[in-house]
Amino acid sequence: MKRGYIQVYTGNGKGKTTAALGLALRAAGAGLRVFIMQFIKESRCSEHKALERFTDLITIRQSGKGFILKSKPTDSDIAAAGKGLDEVKTIMRSGECDLLILDEVNVAVNRGLISAAALLEVMDMKPENMELVITGRYACEEVVAKADLVTEMKEIRHYAKKDVKARVGIEK
Repeated sequence: MKRGYIQVYTGNGKGKTTAALGLALRAAGAGLRVFIMQFIKESRCSEHKALERFTDLITIRQSGKGFILKSKPTDSDIAAAGKGLDEVKTIMRSGECDLLILDEVNVAVNRGLISAAALLEVMDMKPENMELVITGRYACEEVVAKADLVTEMKEIRHYAKKDVKARVGIEK
């Protein structure tokens, strides 16, 4: 890839991670190397099982202790996010991937696990030939301003409001 861009998928609607994973699949199909860091998330989901089939091209890691949207982050949550961010910087410097996905990193910034300045620094570090995808609701203005492409997923209706739980293969 000659030129990589910065993409942001944000908003309160469903599909941000799904869109990023679709891009990862497309990139792997073209022979590109993909690294995915999932901030906040801790549990193993169906996408992990599917991506294991592409271990030669797609690496997925988690640096979270679970969702914290309604609770105060602990020191352990903050340390896990910081460790994930350090690994992302190492990957960026190594040139080992063509597509780097920072899943739920906007939430990590919003909840105070990492600073907006730290995420902006990572955006500045992006090599010219790497595509960077940033997902999660609550993208801060500075991240949106720096990105080349911003997509906002907007919830119109969601069956979760009718007490439909996350389903294996669809939401998890």
